[in-house]
Amino acid sequence: MPKVALLTAGGLAPCLSSAVGGLIERYSEVAPDTPIIAYRNGYAGLLTGDSVEVTSEVRANAHRLHAFGGSPIGNSRVKLTNVKDCVKRGLVKDGQDPLAVAADRLAADGVTILHTIGGDDTNGTAADLAAYLANHGHTLTVVGLPKTIDNDVIPIRQSLGAWTAAEQGAIFARNVIAEHSSNPRMLVVHEVMGRGCGWLTAATAKAHHDWAKGAAFAGWLENSRVRWDVHGVYIPERGFDIDAEAKRLRAIMDAEDGVNLFVSEGAGVAEIVAAMETAGEDVPRDPFGHVQLDKINPGQWFAKQFAARLGADKVLVQKSGYFARSAAANEADLALIRRCVEQAVACGLAGNPGVIGEDEERGNQLRAIEFPRIKGGKAFDANADWFGELLSKIGQANP
Repeated sequence: MPKVALLTAGGLAPCLSSAVGGLIERYSEVAPDTPIIAYRNGYAGLLTGDSVEVTSEVRANAHRLHAFGGSPIGNSRVKLTNVKDCVKRGLVKDGQDPLAVAADRLAADGVTILHTIGGDDTNGTAADLAAYLANHGHTLTVVGLPKTIDNDVIPIRQSLGAWTAAEQGAIFARNVIAEHSSNPRMLVVHEVMGRGCGWLTAATAKAHHDWAKGAAFAGWLENSRVRWDVHGVYIPERGFDIDAEAKRLRAIMDAEDGVNLFVSEGAGVAEIVAAMETAGEDVPRDPFGHVQLDKINPGQWFAKQFAARLGADKVLVQKSGYFARSAAANEADLALIRRCVEQAVACGLAGNPGVIGEDEERGNQLRAIEFPRIKGGKAFDANADWFGELLSKIGQANP
């Protein structure tokens, strides 16, 4: 009889709780006698043997998980091939190979199907684990689900949770932008998650713009569509002339008494890092080697560049990331999660490994995409019609 294990890893996204609940529901429907366990806190729990059984009571209540954000089984950022970090965090002993420890734990627990729910790092780590197991005679099928609010996994068309994150980011923006009425000549910078991909920033800005376009404003003083709308969108994939933009935005500031910018946290990072390194400063990085964006503050950098040029009396920088990524999945994501979960369970039971997603290189077919083909860093298409239309409507040039 197969035995299933689940784990969620990496940062949060509005799909983890629902994906866990969906997997439990689906296995209970098609293979009700299959035992299921969950490793707590991602790969950290796998290394330390911290697991819990999915009991009959949990199965009966699994549908309730669709109404919540976060992960019911906990997350962590652990890379099994980063031995030094695993030893430092006390997850393995000095001299141990984390891949071997993880493989031995799975074998000891009798796991035959492992579902990993995470982004490119999580599923890349799963690929490393699958390869190690295959080379050491362990029979295990690893089936991943793609979680990233950046929507930046190659070759997956749409990552789980990204639609919800954009919707929630726009809701966050409404309240932040309302702050324009608290001070004359207000510059509001809304920093959106997105290390190297501007999809989430663009989608969030569009969702907010669509709301502003349809809202029933009084049209009086501060309560007008133009005052609440998006005035600039800045993403890693698209350069801009800061002097030309400052001139355009200064005209808006003079006319409307405020400017609202949507900035990807990855926009301008190369320039910021270069400046830090030139100054001899240490650039903070996570165990995967990524620049820790929350510690270098790209939003503050943009605010500093524009504030004086626009003659801003007050600057407000706010980040929607933790608000957006912790939400429960919306209807669009729930439908996608349901389809992916059904495919994941079918692939797990059939012994077909990979990451479940609509494969852009195979006609957007929903399938188990081979692990070696899964990569992070998919760029947003800044030439997409909907993005060009957004920039045109807000008067921003699209070079």
